[in-house]
Amino acid sequence: MNFYRPLVMGVLNVTPDSFSDGGQHQSLQAAIDHAQVLVMAGADIVDVGGESTRPGADRVALETEIARVVPVIEQIKANLDVQVSIDTMNAETARRAVAAGASIINDVSGGLADENMLAVAAETGATFVISHWRGFSDIMDTQAVYHDVAVDVARELGARVEAAVAAGVSRDKIVIDPGLGFAKDMKQNWQLVARLDELEKLGLPILVGASRKRFIAGAIEPDDSNEVGNDRRDLATAVLTAMLLQRKLWGVRVHNVLATTDAISVVAALREGGQS
Repeated sequence: MNFYRPLVMGVLNVTPDSFSDGGQHQSLQAAIDHAQVLVMAGADIVDVGGESTRPGADRVALETEIARVVPVIEQIKANLDVQVSIDTMNAETARRAVAAGASIINDVSGGLADENMLAVAAETGATFVISHWRGFSDIMDTQAVYHDVAVDVARELGARVEAAVAAGVSRDKIVIDPGLGFAKDMKQNWQLVARLDELEKLGLPILVGASRKRFIAGAIEPDDSNEVGNDRRDLATAVLTAMLLQRKLWGVRVHNVLATTDAISVVAALREGGQS
């Protein structure tokens, strides 16, 4: 059995308020420097985001988001050999980002936040990542009610895929994401990540974004997850990535690319050793 190596999507937040790295890469030079670090560590994709989607985050004006992300994308494409993804819920930001060089639209709302997003995905021909989502950050924690979280998420994602295809998005351009951390409590996140087979039934590539999220920290320190620093969260994320490589994932979205690529390399070596 051949080992399937997923794409590694490195996170580049050019925001003041993202949950784990807000304010670290706000200047253009700082953003480009971090993108270079991600690429050197083995990132296949740099995911540029200009609006935080952490729980309770305020929405950002469209003009502000565009001003944050477009110059960064232009400079990455001019200076680095890497795919760029735009992490946005706004159709106009997505349109401008693709024009600047992004080839992937990563919409955590799956096209629900902006009714024009599906049309933009269709028009641009970009790869379109559809995540499971039930509401903006200020209300999403109240939406975590499921009969069976894995089955329900797969069904709701399937509906968004159908809507995208109906809007003209090519099915072979669609990637699905379980939306870990969005409208799901800690237990539901673990139930979902353990049962990705329900999403596999949709027959589409899968992106998993568990990096540094609360449910990761909650597994380490159940009584006070806020005390878990990024170093421990990154190690736990790499462990989870290694465990998930039994599946054929399209990609993993992470903050610490080096820890993730190391984990993937170890799993690949173990698989190769077992075949000799």
